[in-house]
Amino acid sequence: MKTSRTRFVFFFLIFAFAFLFSTTLFLDQPPESLLGSGSQVAWKSVVSAIVSPVKVILIGPLLPFIKFLRQDPDTPPPFFLAGFAFYWSILAIILHYLLSKIKRS
Repeated sequence: MKTSRTRFVFFFLIFAFAFLFSTTLFLDQPPESLLGSGSQVAWKSVVSAIVSPVKVILIGPLLPFIKFLRQDPDTPPPFFLAGFAFYWSILAIILHYLLSKIKRS
């Protein structure tokens, strides 16, 4: 089944935001803590170690952007969401391109 690039980016954004919010909710840690913290319960530490490679790819390059926006304590959340959506859209377009190249060959 062939998926259009727009649809792929749309679903990538939905699943990336769901992943970010669910890991933040279940693990009780901020999004920029990529490797977890020492005070976590054992199962949270294991889950954090499993999902950390994905979080490094999804959030790692955005850490300077997050730190820049956190300089002002009153930064509205849409700025964070817009930054995530912009980076993840570029990431999704690259991923769709690479997957289509692999599929063709």
